Formats: sequence, C-alpha cells, structure tokens
Amino acid sequence: MRIIGPDELVFGVDNLDASTAFLTDYGLTSAGDGRFEALDKTAITLRAKDDADLPPPLPTASLLRLTIWGVEDQATLDAIEAELGTDRPVIKDDSGMLRCKDDAGFEIAFRISHRVKLDLPAELINSPGAAPGRAMNAIGANQDAEAKPRTLSHIVYFVPDMDLMANFYIDRLGFVVTDKFTNTGPFLRPQANNDHHVLFMIQTPAYMQGIEHLAFHMQGPTELMLAGSRMVQKGYESFWGPGRHKFGSNWFWYFSSPLGTHVEYDADMDMHDGAWIEREVPMDKEAAQLFLFENVEKWAPGGPPPAGGTKAGTAPEGP
Repeated sequence: MRIIGPDELVFGVDNLDASTAFLTDYGLTSAGDGRFEALDKTAITLRAKDDADLPPPLPTASLLRLTIWGVEDQATLDAIEAELGTDRPVIKDDSGMLRCKDDAGFEIAFRISHRVKLDLPAELINSPGAAPGRAMNAIGANQDAEAKPRTLSHIVYFVPDMDLMANFYIDRLGFVVTDKFTNTGPFLRPQANNDHHVLFMIQTPAYMQGIEHLAFHMQGPTELMLAGSRMVQKGYESFWGPGRHKFGSNWFWYFSSPLGTHVEYDADMDMHDGAWIEREVPMDKEAAQLFLFENVEKWAPGGPPPAGGTKAGTAPEGP
C-alpha cells in the first residue's frame, strides 16, 4: 500500500495559547483554524481538550487525538478501506478521508496526502578530496537563516504491546522493519517513503500509552542547530540533544512542549530500499546515539570557560 507518512497530527490540549506559541516559535506557519504547517503543508492541528468534535481520547494522559496518514492515490485509500474494513468499523467522511482505530487503540485516519512537493536546496558542505559543495565565495553560516521545518518526519508511540502494534502496520498496511531495539520496539517505514523510519514504538506499561515524540525534518544539521539554539534562547526546555542517532543516522534535538509530548528537530536521515537488511541491538545509551552534545552559552577566546567546559589547551580538573 502506497502510504507516504504522517500528514497531520491532531491534539486536544490544555493550553491553546501556550501550544500556539510553542509551534510558532518552533518554526511552523499558522494556516488558520488551529493548523500549523511545515513548508510542505504537513501539519499539527490544535484543538481545546474538551472540543466535542475531537475523536475520543486514550484512557491515559496523552493529548494526541488523531494521527492522519497521507497516501499517494485513491487506489491506496480503496485498498486500505477494503483491508481494514474486514474486522473493524471504517468511517469515510465527506472529503473521502477514512477513520478507524489501530490494534493498540490509537485513532488513525488515511487521506490522499495534502503535502506539496518541495524544490529547495540541501545543506551544502565543502569537504577535502571532493568538489566544493558551495559556490566560490558562498557563505555557509548565516545567523539570520529562517531555519523552517520542511516536513513532518516521524512519530513515536508509547505502547503496551509493541508486537501487536507493529504487526498491525506491517501485516495490514505494508510497513517494513528497517531496524529494531530488542524488547523495545521496531523502526518502520511505509512503501511510498524511503526514510529510515516514519514510525517507531517503545514498549511501556499501559498507563503510559500515547505519543512519546514527533519530529520534523530540517534542511540539515546547521539549520537544526540554529533552530534549536533559538528555542533555548526563547526559554523552552531542551529535553535531549543536540546529537546524532545511530539507527537512522539522523541528527536530533528534542524539546519539551505544552502538547504533552516532546517535539524534535531532525536532519539528514538515512534512506533505505528493499535491499536493506534490518539490524537489531539491545536498547542502551550507546545504541541510542552516536554522540550527544550539551547546549551552553556562547563563549569567546580570552574569556572564562563556558559552564561545564575548560579553557582551550587545558585539561579538565581532577575530582
């Protein structure tokens, strides 16, 4: 089935004003009616928690109310309706969007994707031994760059039964496992997307079920670092990062949000096709990241060392 990836996530939040401010500062653009878009029109939509038009919540504290998956064409929608309609109610609205629940109880929907094709430059680098990535005299560091999220990249769920959840997306919707953390969960990609993953899940107790984080792709590591630094300057809590994952190879920086979930910037994710052979390792801190940085205040040579750091050319003090 030609599913592309997450098209839109709908939240019922406690504080609309704080959530609106967060998504705006994060770099999404308001399209009205509580919808906040990336450059390709994938989006987050905010509603008040008690909005009667929202799908029912999970029996947990999760604020995610609906995950809308984008597909390539009507034939894919028809195939999904026929497949899932064999064992659960599938509701079709006036726009042709399909709604139902997955096997873990999450409210999900499918529609022909609203995303638009992007034609934007990648991050360009100059590397010894290779042709220059940037034109002569072109500058690589721009403090005033927009650093806008380009597309909704992936979502991660807390689930009480990772196998039940994964098998629904694999067996019923054609997702493929790229890699897996033993006893934690698999990374999944759909048939119409070569990203390392658009969906990941983490095995947790039932009372924790919900969305663990969502992520948007940035142009590259430089935009990710610039956007994340701006979030810190605006007072948002850095939860994890900046750093680079091993599985997927994507750079990351996660922030706590009033949406009841972490929101990640990511960049430079691996891409795979049918020739890829999945890997599996135990989950631990070494497997979770290649390296991890800590954001500190800017510093200039000649001044006192940054907090937690050392002066250039000196060794850290002993215990």
